[in-house]
Amino acid sequence: MPNADGDDRPTILLTGGTGYVGGRLIPLLERRPSSLRCLARDPETLRPRVRPTTEVVPGDVLDRPSLGRALQGVHTAYYLVHLMSGAGSKDFERADRQAASNFAEAASQSGVRRIVYLGGLGDDSDPDLSPHLHSRHEVGAILRDSGVETIEFRAAMVIGAGSLSFELMRSLTDRLPVMLCPRWLTTPTQPIAVDDVLSYLLAALDLPPGGSRIFEIGAPEVVSYGDLIRVYARHRGLRRWLISVPILTPYLSGLWLALVTPASFEVGRHLIEGLKNPMVVRDRAALDVFPIRPMGVE
Repeated sequence: MPNADGDDRPTILLTGGTGYVGGRLIPLLERRPSSLRCLARDPETLRPRVRPTTEVVPGDVLDRPSLGRALQGVHTAYYLVHLMSGAGSKDFERADRQAASNFAEAASQSGVRRIVYLGGLGDDSDPDLSPHLHSRHEVGAILRDSGVETIEFRAAMVIGAGSLSFELMRSLTDRLPVMLCPRWLTTPTQPIAVDDVLSYLLAALDLPPGGSRIFEIGAPEVVSYGDLIRVYARHRGLRRWLISVPILTPYLSGLWLALVTPASFEVGRHLIEGLKNPMVVRDRAALDVFPIRPMGVE
């Protein structure tokens, strides 16, 4: 179906264009032989960041009626929405659930062929899975249940300037010569560079039809959060001492983060709660399906 300008190229819809990953994905999608449309609560904020050929439409994933126009004629829709860092972060699970349900219903009714979603790693069978990671997985399930083919990428920390979890680590390391380290700093994780995340998201456009799938993505090696702090400090030429302590609750960790980093207490606490859960790639199907070979942590 032609877009608003009468262009009969396949139309891609991007949500989350003002966010970290979405903002970096826009210029890459603008180079594709497709028509790009971006959903924005405030279109005037996003328009200066896109090419004149990119369509920006008003809409809000929490406002179901606003999504019909945005999804009209869309072939592939990127769902890069996460409401944890918004004003209602204390109840982000309910908001994310409602937003995903609205989008899934609208995408199904509009005839969207594929949804591409970026979620989080973590073992679904873990009874102690944090609310943050549980919500990320729940959103993926809601999108799949729409009946629209959904490609879900699950990632741990995205390494790159502007990534919230990376900026937390960087801010802590820059500001604290000595860190009291709770046990979660020994939790295994497989972070991934933002460039590799973008490569996977782009590659999903060319994936042959085959039903909804989940792909776990990460760097080649498993490290701990303490290892990441040491690697970052070494590259910055900083001497840092990590001192283990027997307990530092997520609540106290969140307060600690609020004192020494720009992140709000609520967002920091939710992220810290997720650090107790191993975030490693257990299914290596992404390496078989895609030609992408993620770079190492260094």
